[in-house]
Amino acid sequence: MPRPIDLVDVFFLRKEARIAREIQGRPSPVRSTGLSRRELLAGMGIAACGFASGCVGAQNVHVPSAADMTGGLQVAQALQLTNPATNHEIEGYASATSINRGESIKLYVNTSEPTYTIEALRLGWYGGVGSRSMMQPVLRTGEQQPPPNFYSGMGLIECDWQNPYVLTTGNSMNPADWPSGIYVAKLTAASGKQSYIPFVVRDDSRSSDILFQSSVNTFQAYNEWGGWSLYTDPRAQAVSFNRPYDAGYGTGDLLNWELHMLRFLESRGYDVTYTTNVDTHAQGELLTLHKAFLSVGHDEYWTWEMRDRVEEARNRGVNLGFFASNVSYWQIRFAPSPATGDKHRIIVCYKKESPDPASHSSNDKTRQRTTVRFRSHIVGRPEDMLIGQMWETWPVQGDMIVTDANGWVFDGAGVKKGDHLPGLLGYEVDRIWTHSPAGVYRIARSPYQYHGETRYSDMTVYHYARSAATVVATGTMQWNWGLSDVAIGGQPYTSEPAQRATKNILERFNALPNSPIAAVSR
Repeated sequence: MPRPIDLVDVFFLRKEARIAREIQGRPSPVRSTGLSRRELLAGMGIAACGFASGCVGAQNVHVPSAADMTGGLQVAQALQLTNPATNHEIEGYASATSINRGESIKLYVNTSEPTYTIEALRLGWYGGVGSRSMMQPVLRTGEQQPPPNFYSGMGLIECDWQNPYVLTTGNSMNPADWPSGIYVAKLTAASGKQSYIPFVVRDDSRSSDILFQSSVNTFQAYNEWGGWSLYTDPRAQAVSFNRPYDAGYGTGDLLNWELHMLRFLESRGYDVTYTTNVDTHAQGELLTLHKAFLSVGHDEYWTWEMRDRVEEARNRGVNLGFFASNVSYWQIRFAPSPATGDKHRIIVCYKKESPDPASHSSNDKTRQRTTVRFRSHIVGRPEDMLIGQMWETWPVQGDMIVTDANGWVFDGAGVKKGDHLPGLLGYEVDRIWTHSPAGVYRIARSPYQYHGETRYSDMTVYHYARSAATVVATGTMQWNWGLSDVAIGGQPYTSEPAQRATKNILERFNALPNSPIAAVSR
């Protein structure tokens, strides 16, 4: 029988060096049996407070399902997807969320089939194809991995799989040799079933115009592989990167929001490099190498250190683009893996003060790291102090409405005050609150119904005078759908005004299309 493990003890009283010695045993596998949050929303059209980001959502709203968001022709083309694994026929995870050019990453794969192939694809534009193969498929012997560890004290599911494929990236002077990007390892079992492992390749030595942050923390928070996430009932208080993603064919929420911005940037030749939440936390000083930092889609889970680093970047003149909503809503802490001891592999988020040992600390700095909302009294860092706005409602599905058609954001977009941007409002939305920086102003103000009352979502801009940085926030995730040619549930969301506005925003950030580096590296 496995020995019960108290992860409160592990995370707060044991040093990293002792973790591998203390963690022993392996319980029976845990399987996910419930519907995901997004599937519940799509089926019911209403929100339940137990699954919401913060409170009850709007009623009678049809939100596109996960299948809608990942089922387009362009997605299948980019992933070379023909026969997706739907019942764990093949699955895997990476040893890190990102690596620098020239580094290696371990890819762990589970399958009961005798053989499989593994191939690395870089997602991009590539003439509309959507990806480029970076290596020839490698044939591997299949291996059925052991069940995951389950730490009942915090509902933590973590795999400790063996015999990974070690992928080593290039770092030559050739810019096309493993350029920074969002990659997927394509797994194809002998039966033809396919799954994917996402990872980011960074370029820590290069000052690009744009640094695109992938919201891997939020991907993991919603990941229900093994039956537990920060949203299941009962809810986990910790989740691990050492497990496959149950959504997006193994890519998590990557395809839902980020793929659209990625295709926009790369199709137009912007000079962009890529990073993740974990890197912003661990080496956020590198943000200042770039002209602009982009948070894209659904970027809900941040650490205190992430917040510090992004604020510091703004204070030093880095422009911030929040093409997203619900950003930096929950505070988390990273912890090392109980199985391997590797740093930053566990996300801890209690979502309530009293169960979190940090809330009882006599040290003010420790107490401020309590894993509750950033706007809560004990943390005291409302999101709008940085972003200019913060989250209010989900689910929402509607149109954005332009209010400042004559300013620089919508210059040349062919819109006038009151014009609609169809379908770009949702599925979570923000608005201006009371802590926004001086001078914040609205670009769009979009009404929606909430339990019989009218609420508004805002798109905002402010200029940080001390460093001349510009901060833009769309207040909606679905802005990114307007940038892409990918249809959602068969419905096109492409918006020329949103594309022109995004071009104007990036130009204000001193990032221009048709970059020479992009032309030779992709």
